[in-house]
Amino acid sequence: MWPVILITIVITIVLTIVFLNLRTGEKQIRYAVMHEFTVTDPQFLRSMGHLLGPCILPGNRIMALHNGDQIFPAMLAAIRDARETITLETYIYWSGEIGGQFSAALSERSRAGVKVHVMLDWAGCSRIKAKYLEEMQAAGVEVERYHPIHWHTITHINNRTHRKLLVVDGRVGFTGGVGIADQWTGHAESKDHWRDSHFQLEGPAVAQMQAAFTDNWIKTRARVLFGPEYFPELQPVGDSLAQVFKSSRGEGSESVRLMYLLSIASAEHSIRLQAAYFVPDDLAIAAFICARRRGVKIEIILPGQHTDERLVQHASHHLWNDLLDAGIEIHEYQPTMYHCKVLIVDEIWVSVGSTNFDDRSFRLNDEVNLNIYDAAFAARQVQMFEQDLGKSRRVTRAEFKNRSPLGKLYDRLALTLRRQL
Repeated sequence: MWPVILITIVITIVLTIVFLNLRTGEKQIRYAVMHEFTVTDPQFLRSMGHLLGPCILPGNRIMALHNGDQIFPAMLAAIRDARETITLETYIYWSGEIGGQFSAALSERSRAGVKVHVMLDWAGCSRIKAKYLEEMQAAGVEVERYHPIHWHTITHINNRTHRKLLVVDGRVGFTGGVGIADQWTGHAESKDHWRDSHFQLEGPAVAQMQAAFTDNWIKTRARVLFGPEYFPELQPVGDSLAQVFKSSRGEGSESVRLMYLLSIASAEHSIRLQAAYFVPDDLAIAAFICARRRGVKIEIILPGQHTDERLVQHASHHLWNDLLDAGIEIHEYQPTMYHCKVLIVDEIWVSVGSTNFDDRSFRLNDEVNLNIYDAAFAARQVQMFEQDLGKSRRVTRAEFKNRSPLGKLYDRLALTLRRQL
């Protein structure tokens, strides 16, 4: 009798833990976000500011950095110039040459008296060398792991921080799709070097980026980072309106999903999407199709033969039928793994950051996006989009219909895991 009771208790506990980890946010948007105004209507910015949380601030300067040859030197230079504080949060920090450079730079600044705080996702950074951690901690760097396996975090194993944030002296910030690993080095010139974009931010919106880091720092170390060394007075330095907002499962608001739905619903002329992982839900698919029916040109660039997540790609394929039938263009990037995460709407509204276009980013992960309202900045991103488009192959409807029956079956089976992809 007692063995049966014990086994029942164990099974119940295990199933409860599995359920708590697989469930998504507290709330879910279930009804379509309708087309009520365009991105050029003042109501659009008011809605984005109020619905997502932080207000949209003027006076920012944003620089787009493409691929490791531009991204890593800029980040490392900012770290080496730090005088007071450095906050770094990343999902990926792996062993290799670039990981060693970051470890050395962070350690040197800490020894020089700079307050350095590093947040590493426990799962994503599992491949970091122990010597990097030891070097940083010996130098005085405060290093925290996000949701490691402990009895008190066992219900949060499936909730990862996917944020990519670097803030130096509270004055300059970086975000985008890049992790700290050798895969991002180079200039996407070979299949071994990924194509990606990262963005450097200066101006009042940097404080919002710092606040996003502080959000998870409080959850781990339970200490608030504040004061002028973290949140200095920030003067206008540019012409861009910008907003940095965070999203996480615990908040339940699905902020990043709402941002995408409202952006698509407000498009009048064009939508350009660069996505590393694209598994849209039913509402997103409906939003894309509605936008296309009202005359919006929609172009999407996704990874092609080079991908690190073949299962996600197969799940994505199963959702392309209605999109292609509606006249939405899907292009596959050919040279290497495509890891960009950029949305451009009507050549004025741009959203960049860590978010993938899938349920894991929308409902399970902690994410951060930088939104920019600036026609000049958007025009430069359109140029980069067109360059990537020139290295991509358009998927035709006929070709897609004629893929093998086994491939179609694999796509359908992969989609059953949509909520976890």
